[in-house]
Formats: sequence, C-alpha cells, structure tokens
Amino acid sequence: MRKIPIAVLASGRGSNFRAIIEAIKAGSCKAEIKVLITNNANAKAIEIAKENNIHVEIVERKHFNTREEMDDKIKETVDKYRVELIVLAGYMLLLKGKSLFESYKNRIINIHPALLPAFQGTDAQKQAFEYGVKVSGVTIHFVTEELDAGPVIYQEAVDISDCKDAEEVSEKILKTEHKAYPKVIDSFANGKYVIDGRQVKYVLV
Repeated sequence: MRKIPIAVLASGRGSNFRAIIEAIKAGSCKAEIKVLITNNANAKAIEIAKENNIHVEIVERKHFNTREEMDDKIKETVDKYRVELIVLAGYMLLLKGKSLFESYKNRIINIHPALLPAFQGTDAQKQAFEYGVKVSGVTIHFVTEELDAGPVIYQEAVDISDCKDAEEVSEKILKTEHKAYPKVIDSFANGKYVIDGRQVKYVLV
C-alpha cells in the first residue's frame, strides 16, 4: 500500500497535525509524516511530533534577511526529507519563496476555517460570526503566493447558526477540519488533482 511522504508546516498548537497523525495510525490516511517544520520554537506541535517520533525542523524568521531566504531554507529542508506533499496546518506565515513554489507546484496545500473566498486571512471564524452568516465551513486549497487564493480542492459547510460566540464557531469548524484534512491528504496517495484555471478535478491513478 502506497503511503505519500509529507511535510507538515505548523506554527501553534498543532490540532490538525495531531488529527493527521491519528488518521494515519487508524489506517484512514495513507501518508507518512517525514518532518514537522515550524517557525515557532515554542509551538505545541513540537511536543506532538516528539511524542510520535517525527523529525522536527525549526526555521525561524529572525535567522534570515528576507522571507524568500527563509522559504529557500524550507525548500532545502523538504528536499532533504524527500516529501511529495507539503501540508500547511496552522502555519501562520504566507509563503513567498519562488523556488519553493516552482519545485512543489500544486503540491502545497492549506486548510482554511471558512468557505473561501469568504472571510480570508486570520480570524476567519470571528469574521464569520461578526458578519452574522448562518453557514461557514472548511476549505482545503492549493497554496499560491496570494493569501487564501489558490484553487479549491475541497469544501464542506458547517452550520454555525446556533453558535453564541466566535469561540464556538472555531470549535465547531475545527471538528470538521480534523475529519476533512486527513481525507484529502489520503486522496493524494490514490490519485492526482488536475488544475484547469480555477477548476480542480480528481483523477485516480
């Protein structure tokens, strides 16, 4: 059974990172996490990686003159671990490295807690709550140099009409994220995505 080798980029608590690990252990996600890359030496995701014997690489902004140099280091790191897919799971920096995008074209994905193109950027759950929408959700998309603007791979709606605050919205959407992300990662082990403009189609191989 083929397992797709992946790198996970995370900046914080790593709840989606943990969900991916649990899905791999359960056999529902055919992936192998080769490395966790983080820009935050205090990220809780590091503890999760160590608990599961996953390599950790810390690539912090302060060690580089430019963001492009930082992303070149990320490319060098993922090259070293020979990964096929880069998975952003709560990575709080916008990728800017041209060499990274060229080498991993259509092989970098992100999960966003809203139905894009609505509520882009940070605090999407708070944005949705304050706007008063009754339905928000999850978007998994290919990463481009433009914030939350890459072609959409998967979306799932979440009813937030009964949520009393933005925290409740976050918690409700997160439950869907934890199921959706491993499912999409697994799909990369079984097939490929063909992109035509903004249209994304899945093909089994």
